Amino acid sequence: MPIQVTMPALSPTMEEGNLAKWMVKEGDSVAPGDVIAEIETDKATMEVEAVDEGTVAKIVVPEGTEGVKVNALIAVLAEEGEDAADAVKAAEGGASAKAGAKAPEAEKPAEAVAPAEKAEAPAQAKPAEAKSASSGDGERVFASPLARRLAKEAGLDLSAIAGSGPKGRIVKADVEAAGKDGGAKAAVAAPAEAASAAASAPQAMSDDQVLKLFEEGSYELVPHDSMRKTIARRLVEAKSTIPHFYLTLDCEIDALLALRKQLNDAAPKVKTGDGEKPAYKLSVNDMVIKAHAKALAMVPDANVSWTENAMVKHKNADVGVAVSIPGGLITPIVRRADEKALSAISNEMKDLAARARSRKLKTEEFKGGNTAVSNLGMFGIKDFAAVINPPHATILAVGAGEQRAVVKDGEVKVATVMSVTLSTDHRAVDGALGAELLAAFKQVIENPMAMLV
Repeated sequence: MPIQVTMPALSPTMEEGNLAKWMVKEGDSVAPGDVIAEIETDKATMEVEAVDEGTVAKIVVPEGTEGVKVNALIAVLAEEGEDAADAVKAAEGGASAKAGAKAPEAEKPAEAVAPAEKAEAPAQAKPAEAKSASSGDGERVFASPLARRLAKEAGLDLSAIAGSGPKGRIVKADVEAAGKDGGAKAAVAAPAEAASAAASAPQAMSDDQVLKLFEEGSYELVPHDSMRKTIARRLVEAKSTIPHFYLTLDCEIDALLALRKQLNDAAPKVKTGDGEKPAYKLSVNDMVIKAHAKALAMVPDANVSWTENAMVKHKNADVGVAVSIPGGLITPIVRRADEKALSAISNEMKDLAARARSRKLKTEEFKGGNTAVSNLGMFGIKDFAAVINPPHATILAVGAGEQRAVVKDGEVKVATVMSVTLSTDHRAVDGALGAELLAAFKQVIENPMAMLV
């Protein structure tokens, strides 16, 4: 019996991927666990392993193909003793059968339900499953095409009509009965208002509208890859659905810089293939990650994620760190950062960042997390506000450390100051709680010895 190899879903949100490379060719034997292909998702390039034993009878999707849908047939394996040609024929026949599967009754054409229109059955109460086109709460409403047209002409709400047809389907007699007593009109107003609001909402310019603003021939079009499309979609989602507010503080980091130098100078040497090198080399960003994680541990009510039914209170401080990669960015996660030594965080971040840039991260290394850090200080940016990455409730934007004039005990002195801005989901973290979290971060960053205990 042929074995169908389909495009796997490598993350919960993956809808399609690029088949970057085949690691096998037709005629090769494979066993469970053998790497057979490399798949590019919007965030990483991941290896796909065989789950069955067999011989590659046909490679259906050639390497380099973009936009392959999840569960699409990409290859066929023949079992031991099975003819490759027969396996391919049987597998492709099975795929065709699935594609042409019988549509559910709800989608039957009008002529298939014509007999029901002739029924003179009176409209009567039916159980909840009688609901059917689409109700206001998103539940599907089953109705014949004629019933839908009559309801629309009469201004009736289908979701408020009980169906008397097969399996609760709404038919002509039900619409006519509802029109006589007027019981289905009350629910029409809200959907109409919603439709009106949607129609009046600002719409983004279309591609044609944008291109008409520029002289033809003065530009070139560079198609978006899957990563850029995903980033765009998630940013729009975040700014549209999360009520952001922002808190900014200045932190003096002279003590932190001094401790960082002391720790780096004291780093033991380890032998490598290229000789000896320090066991670690701390960056300011490593210490920011640790300080933010400790602040979340100090203010646990801010270590949360929002859902419509409950607040998710996290037990660990898992900190995502924005890493710029060609064509976009990705946020690998340092798990339990509040419990890890600075040296462990530093070495882990170097490994995660390197694999992020080569798109070799595993899904669990960049999915989830409780909060995030975005640092543009190395580019000389003084301060900025970052966009929250769902399901996080906060993200800390870190600017450059620079020497500024500060007043201490009535005297003007010079200190190295770093501005940080906390973007917060107001549904989950209110203003006072966000201020408490940022104050805890400032306390740790200005007293960095706290990171060592």
